[in-house]
Amino acid sequence: MERKRVYTFGNGKAEGKADMRNLLGGKGANLAEMNLIGVPVPPGFTITTEVCSEYYELGQDKVVELLKSDVEKAIANVETLMNSKFGDVENPLLVSVRSGARASMPGMMDTILNLGLNDEVVEGLTRKTGNARFAWDSYRRFVQMYGDVVLGMKPTSKEDIDPFEAIIEEVKEAKGVKLDNELTVDDLKTLVTKFKAAVKKQTGSDFPTCAYEQLWGAVCAVFNSWMNERAILYRQMEGIPAEWGTAVTVQAMVFGNMGETSATGVCFSRDAGNGEDLFNGEYLINAQGEDVVAGIRTPQQITKIGSQRWAERAGIPEEERAANYPSMEEAMPEIYKELDALQTKLENHYRDMQDMEFTVQEGKLWFLQTRNGKRTGAAMVKIAMDLLHQGMIDEKTALARIEPNKLDELLHPVFNKAALKKAKVLVKGLPASPGAATGQIVFFADDAAEWHAAGKRVVLVRIETSPEDLAGMAVAEGILTARGGMTSHAAVVARGMGKCCVSGAGGLNIDYKKKTIEVGGITLKEGDFLSINGSTGEIFEGQIETQAAELSDDFAELMKLADKYTKLQVRTNADTPHDAEIARAFGASGIGLCRTEHMFFEGEKIKAMREMILAEDAEGRKNALKKILPYQQADFKGIFKAMHDLPVTVRLLDPPLHEFVPHDQKGQEEMAEAMGISVKEIQQRVESLCEHNPMLGHRGCRLGNTYPEITEMQTRAILGAALELKKEGIVAKPEIMVPLTGILYEFKEQEKVIRAAAEKLFAEVGDRIDFKVGTMIEIPRAALTADRIASSAEFFSFGTNDLTQMTFGYSRDDIASFLPIYLEKKILKVDPFQVLDQNGVGQLVRMATEKGRAIRPDLKCGICGEHGGEPSSVKFCHKVGLNYVSCSPFRVPIARIAAAQAAIED
Repeated sequence: MERKRVYTFGNGKAEGKADMRNLLGGKGANLAEMNLIGVPVPPGFTITTEVCSEYYELGQDKVVELLKSDVEKAIANVETLMNSKFGDVENPLLVSVRSGARASMPGMMDTILNLGLNDEVVEGLTRKTGNARFAWDSYRRFVQMYGDVVLGMKPTSKEDIDPFEAIIEEVKEAKGVKLDNELTVDDLKTLVTKFKAAVKKQTGSDFPTCAYEQLWGAVCAVFNSWMNERAILYRQMEGIPAEWGTAVTVQAMVFGNMGETSATGVCFSRDAGNGEDLFNGEYLINAQGEDVVAGIRTPQQITKIGSQRWAERAGIPEEERAANYPSMEEAMPEIYKELDALQTKLENHYRDMQDMEFTVQEGKLWFLQTRNGKRTGAAMVKIAMDLLHQGMIDEKTALARIEPNKLDELLHPVFNKAALKKAKVLVKGLPASPGAATGQIVFFADDAAEWHAAGKRVVLVRIETSPEDLAGMAVAEGILTARGGMTSHAAVVARGMGKCCVSGAGGLNIDYKKKTIEVGGITLKEGDFLSINGSTGEIFEGQIETQAAELSDDFAELMKLADKYTKLQVRTNADTPHDAEIARAFGASGIGLCRTEHMFFEGEKIKAMREMILAEDAEGRKNALKKILPYQQADFKGIFKAMHDLPVTVRLLDPPLHEFVPHDQKGQEEMAEAMGISVKEIQQRVESLCEHNPMLGHRGCRLGNTYPEITEMQTRAILGAALELKKEGIVAKPEIMVPLTGILYEFKEQEKVIRAAAEKLFAEVGDRIDFKVGTMIEIPRAALTADRIASSAEFFSFGTNDLTQMTFGYSRDDIASFLPIYLEKKILKVDPFQVLDQNGVGQLVRMATEKGRAIRPDLKCGICGEHGGEPSSVKFCHKVGLNYVSCSPFRVPIARIAAAQAAIED
């Protein structure tokens, strides 16, 4: 059977309906549906998304040939319904040609209005309407749009303005007028002549006069726009697959520019900014739809309350507002009444906030589009909960409506909107960790700590960060790096801390010696103020006022609702009591990863740690470890206390030892003096620790097995803290995790040290507590032999950051050099360090879980990599039966929603 490529709609009938958006696009499906429910819609037809795929497979000529007969029949149907004829001189039918993908992509693809006009038809339109100004204004708009979209009439260099706008400015200047609507009919005729001459000059061809030639040019241009730069970029940002394609909708034109009883507008059934249940929007009298969207003229408010609020913000008195800026409710009360009734009907039908476009032609209202409206994170939560309370949707639908990642907007500090409008953007980097930060520039972690102690707010600016910068990162308002991607050290740690971070801002030239940043011809120095937006990647000069995010009652109710349905627990990655408290407030059910190494980079602790590393024998190491023990125990005590009665998984020391030693001359001199040995000896020891490939070197359980005294000290600190709290009546639930296990016997050796140290401690204090010993599964061999490891390990935690590195053979720190090309060529669909690779790494997770539970049925399994807070990865974890995911504190609510959605979809 021949594939159906064209679907018609009009006069209350339609071949399509709302649930056909994959085939007809959102616009086409909704136009069909509006016809079926009695909303006035100009007739037309939709060419399917499948034809877009054929267009790219078969080419333009073949697709036009396939469509020709169906399109001509569909045009004939529109002609009958509109009682006019396409291309006819006396009674012309004009059409619009619009794109419409299945997912809303506002403004990303192209639109053409008033198609079907030429020098003869425009005269016929003048006679038909008795309105020469309207006819010639429509014609000049058509030539301008068609020239831009179909014929490629773009500026020749980035300094130039649009060639058509340049001609308009030239004619206005010659006539001594400032506004477009001050041009006479003769001026509009002059514009059309000049526009067509410019087309001929730039393209070498005459502007097409045949209506069908114009139509095919426009249809193909819309298909071409699916692959324009902004559409590709938007799809990448929104995760929309390129293979979806766009539909093309051709629709009879109705005109908002036929005089004072005509208008055009855009409206929303609820407020898209804050979710308030208030009809709102903008309209223009005697205008076409693009005027509202393009901001060519300042539109007025649709509702009286909206108009009054606008005037209040603008400082316009009520009397002046009512006289000069009336709302549609006041200026066109009958039309407003009909519009209000129909927007209510559409929201009730779709059971979601609607974004609608309409035109009023000589007192008759027509709807051109409706779609589920884009909204902020705050509006998303409020609208979902309001619709639930109003009985329009059920609990599961309310949860399904939440885009988990948009909750980020609600959780981090934000810039004051009014202040942001006045700010100057210097450069953009990657939005590595959301939020807003303002502070004075510092370049070094110790300076950040010093300035913070003096009561100053700082932004830490680094070429790239390392674990040694942790103290500075912890006190900074925000972190900015010139290098590194979304999974760089700065990005990962900042997200864990809930700190705002912009990474990979390549436009910055940072000079540590001069303590300066050069960007776009401006030099900023230490102490200058800088503001960064971790949600957009924008970097601003100077200070911008920030405000703390306030979580609404709707947010709290939504989280309770999520817990009602979720089966997968959500823990947090936390290294400090502060992080633990934030995560607990966000509903974390424990700590899935507490990294002990982050506790060492402070004051006296790092000195004792370095003394241990640089010691020549076990005795020297033990003496240094005795100094570290009380610090570690105090740190664990704070975390266990914050997570009272919830499990805390503590990872034993993981990084290679060279990360803890000083590599600069000054630091080595200070270390030599503290230890009473020569600088040369320090240098030799530091050099001996350096490795060619430290990621695969002497780290994790390999450290614990070569220096068991480290594991022994950490075990005593963990369990000692828990025992102290037990005396205070606080329940701690420690889980000790051995990192980087690849072989069963590596784990068994460490387990033996842990159990022995525990028994020795219990004997000393005359008391004991329960604890578990498990391992991280982050080496593919461990996943493949998980059944053997489970014979000893009491739990598995998948370290998916390293598991991804070792499965792909990609270095997380170096992937930025080829990842953009891999994504562009579709070798990879997504960054595997941000979204779990379910077909490869995910199968290792599934296999290890199944093998482990075959030996130990009650084996607890979770993941603690960055993927633990990424919604699609969370859903995969639910599917393979993990017990929990663990993510940074500020991603806990996101993971909770994703976990609830996974349970509902199951």
